[in-house]
Amino acid sequence: MNQNISSKIFVHHVLFYLKNPTSAADKNKLLEGLQKLATIECIRFSDIGTPAATNRSVIERDYTYSWLCIFNTAEEEVVYQGHPIHDEFRNNYAHLWEKVVIYDSNTNTQESQ
Repeated sequence: MNQNISSKIFVHHVLFYLKNPTSAADKNKLLEGLQKLATIECIRFSDIGTPAATNRSVIERDYTYSWLCIFNTAEEEVVYQGHPIHDEFRNNYAHLWEKVVIYDSNTNTQESQ
């Protein structure tokens, strides 16, 4: 039997633009940091992405990495922001990027069970 369950989640989506986007060493270093962030316990789901090969005028493809985190609540995202691993990430990897764009949203989803 399918039953729709409404679940409010918090989405934190970050696009990283590297100072040296062609540097494999810088890409690998940032990837290392993002993989450490993924270990923070309050994250419900995370994904590290790169620009897809899609080609339409509305698609942003200049970033190096996309960091998507989903939290059960906005409060859990606050815990994430203050987590020592997150502080370490900012302190040890911020020198790699020239720009960061963040999209935070509260989302209502319908899940089938």
